[in-house]
Amino acid sequence: MIELSAKVVTFLMLGGVFGFVLTGFPIAFVIGSVAFIVGILTFGPDITYHILYSRFFGLSLNYPYLAVPLFTFMGVILQHSGITKDLYESLYESLGGLRGGLAIVTVIFGTILAACLGVIAASVTILTLIALSPMVTRGYDKSLASGTIVAAGTLGILIPPSIMLVVYGPQAGLSVGQMFMGAIFPGLILSGLYISYIGIRCYFNPKIGPALSPEQIASSTSTEKLIRLLKSLVPPVLLILAVLGTIFSGIAPPTEAAAMGSLASIFLAIAYRKFSWNLIKVASLETLKVSSFVVIIAALCYAFVGVFMSAGCGDVVSDLILSVPGGKWGAFSTIMLIVFLLGMFIEWIGIVFIIVPIFSPILANLGFNPLWAGMMVCINLQMAFQTPPMAMSIFVLKGTASPKLGITMTHIIKGVIPFIAIIMLTLVLCSIFPGIITWLPEKLIGSTW
Repeated sequence: MIELSAKVVTFLMLGGVFGFVLTGFPIAFVIGSVAFIVGILTFGPDITYHILYSRFFGLSLNYPYLAVPLFTFMGVILQHSGITKDLYESLYESLGGLRGGLAIVTVIFGTILAACLGVIAASVTILTLIALSPMVTRGYDKSLASGTIVAAGTLGILIPPSIMLVVYGPQAGLSVGQMFMGAIFPGLILSGLYISYIGIRCYFNPKIGPALSPEQIASSTSTEKLIRLLKSLVPPVLLILAVLGTIFSGIAPPTEAAAMGSLASIFLAIAYRKFSWNLIKVASLETLKVSSFVVIIAALCYAFVGVFMSAGCGDVVSDLILSVPGGKWGAFSTIMLIVFLLGMFIEWIGIVFIIVPIFSPILANLGFNPLWAGMMVCINLQMAFQTPPMAMSIFVLKGTASPKLGITMTHIIKGVIPFIAIIMLTLVLCSIFPGIITWLPEKLIGSTW
């Protein structure tokens, strides 16, 4: 055991994480190793083992986290059953004749998927398989097509039922149901701004998003198109009602609503003749992989924070942030910048488990609404999926896209830059008009702060 000041321990732990992350080792092992080594040096083995055990055990008893495998299972069932493919084709027929219409359809479809899945990899994969080829083969700019899919697919981590909100809420002592409500308007605003950007850009530069000719769109009457669109909306609407409807009506909390969503997804697969035992097998294995990934990172990050806070490092970070010029907004801007920079190097779940216990008390002391502050962090983390080197959405698209389409990392990165700027604009709007986040929870539940 070595006598180390809180500042030295803070430097060792944060510097160790950043240093080892750059080596390419999995983030869970990096964070766990740093916590264990620094804990042994600072507290000795007995106290370190107690901290790690108590944190692991406490996490395993956290009931809201049961929603993670349930929402994952629901999303994988929808992804592999192909139920939502008809919806994209119906939207394609309705809006393909507009400049940038296919990209706009992709954003709309991604927004609906976000309200059904809550799993980024599933959303981006579905959009890549269904939307990328039609856009590229019909003359769309590859950067615009790629950026649209990445941005639209990433909405799934914000629009409920979002796994990130399920994880964030208990860490910050916030109701997951309230976070779901607070996320709806920011998610819809992001979607609307994406559509506006695509429409305006393609209007002034039709070459990057040409409208489809009547011959390229299936020949049918407006009534037939409307009927097909309404029929294709049935599965997502039923699923949204099964999950969000039960939460917002007060019938069930998010964990039980997740179970309802899983059951509804199976019933939909049966009703649309997409059900098979192989589908259940695939969904169960994928759920096991995702849930195990989430739990191991969560547990090790939770242990890291236990050592970090026990060593007094939380006070060091708090003093540093509160000393930033600009008062409460200067401190808040610093926190947002830290979250953005962390998103470039660390998985979102690692960021949530590390920063929330450290930053939540600081934000509360600064006088910010806890729900608003939490949602601002979650909106900020949208960029984590789109900013290299740790850009999950970009890598999912690149890995899923057919090599014949000629999509390069340069195309994708160039395409996501405008959408990252739109996320920053949304953060500014939510800062100026906090009611975008807080109005719906206050109306449906009432203010609890």
